[in-house]
Amino acid sequence: MTTLLKPSTLLPTGLRIQQINNLTLFKFTDNLSDRLQELLDRKKLDLLTPNETLELEAIGELDDIFSYINATIAAQSNAHS
Repeated sequence: MTTLLKPSTLLPTGLRIQQINNLTLFKFTDNLSDRLQELLDRKKLDLLTPNETLELEAIGELDDIFSYINATIAAQSNAHS
């Protein structure tokens, strides 16, 4: 049986905040980045289990959210420059 993995459960150990120039951005920790790459590699080989598929989807959702937030932060910073 597969259970839905909520992206928010990955935040405590998978998120870091990084200062880049004058921007404070949300990034994955090295561990979560490594796990994402591992899952992507397994997907290419068609080896993902149903639970890994859900995990990959959850990490992908977080990646989309962080990308949006970081792009918004960068755009606001550029508008004020």
